[in-house]
Amino acid sequence: MENFSLILAIVVVTALAFDFTNGFHDTANAMATTISTGALKPKVAVAMSAVLNLVGAFLSVEVANTISKGLVDETGIRPEVIFAALVGAILWNLLTWLVGLPSSSSHALMGGLIGATIASAGVGAVHGDVLVTKVLIPAIAAPLVAGIAALLATRLMYTLGKKADGKAAAKGYRTGQIASAGLVSLAHGTNDAQKTMGIITLALVAGGAVAPDSDPPMWVILSAGLAIALGTYLGGWRIIRTMGKGLTDLQPQQGFAAQTSAATVILASSHLGFSLSTTHSVSGSVMGAGLGRKGGVVRWSTATRMFVAWGLTLPAAALVGALAEYVTGFGAWGTAVVAVFLIASSAAIWKLSRREVVDHTNVNESDEPAGVVTTAIAAVTPPPAGTATEDLTATIPAPSSEPAPSQATV
Repeated sequence: MENFSLILAIVVVTALAFDFTNGFHDTANAMATTISTGALKPKVAVAMSAVLNLVGAFLSVEVANTISKGLVDETGIRPEVIFAALVGAILWNLLTWLVGLPSSSSHALMGGLIGATIASAGVGAVHGDVLVTKVLIPAIAAPLVAGIAALLATRLMYTLGKKADGKAAAKGYRTGQIASAGLVSLAHGTNDAQKTMGIITLALVAGGAVAPDSDPPMWVILSAGLAIALGTYLGGWRIIRTMGKGLTDLQPQQGFAAQTSAATVILASSHLGFSLSTTHSVSGSVMGAGLGRKGGVVRWSTATRMFVAWGLTLPAAALVGALAEYVTGFGAWGTAVVAVFLIASSAAIWKLSRREVVDHTNVNESDEPAGVVTTAIAAVTPPPAGTATEDLTATIPAPSSEPAPSQATV
């Protein structure tokens, strides 16, 4: 550790700052549906998620090794390149959090790293085969697989629950949803905390602090786990609102199906070393669960904005990372300029977020208006048998004591 320089220390601190933003940016992945269905109170949900994220960080290092050893060529990568990559990732995380869009922290980090590496060492320093097989293909496959699994699981839940007592079934599904949400949190720590471990390990290799091809040291694993857990506990309430209420209206059966499907996909990808986006997986499963219930719909206006954000994540973070790397190339003063820019931009985004505060007290107040198609389908489609009372009240207007008008109101 005698080679632990000032720039390396700056990179490690910045990486942990990214891990912190990853935590509150992705809290929605584990707990949005649990909060929206009322299975857990908001503060209890994020506390539970934080603890399980920390535990999950210690379960595997396969994804960390994909980043530190596979995505880019370790040789010739300076610590400043890692710093520039983190700048791109942090700013994208904060911007998408500000507007409440669930985007991929994983792809923001990948994009920043790719852009900074290309700016420093050229296109040849990026391992294209790893990028395609372990980043891009999972990015497309994950939401599709999770969505189809959640759709089928939701239909199965309603089929099995046709003869069940509505209130008892809803209570049982809420209990199952808590367990499945915990599994998603554990999976998130196993997958996403490792990304920061990998980026810190890559920086340590670049700075000469550890040998090439080393696994993450224990202090790296512990610090990354603590950073993502702290961010998770603070709660990314803006994104929780979008994921829990903006995409679709979920009942406990759907929430259980969505969480279980997403957790299965995430844990499988972590075992295989795929740098999967938990955001893509959970978003896909939420939409699949929304479509799986008869009368359930997806708000495609919100989904479209999400898809656009997903498509922009890699190139936008890569562009910022490349520009930051260009400035750091001027020496110590260039690195200082980038650091000041990052701090000032982060402060400005936080100040903008104070204009409309979203927290645990109003996270379930959706400001997404129902579209014409959504309203029409919900109005004419009867709920499935065995659905709890709250299903009925969500789709059928309360009876009025006033006489019905002779003509429909337009």
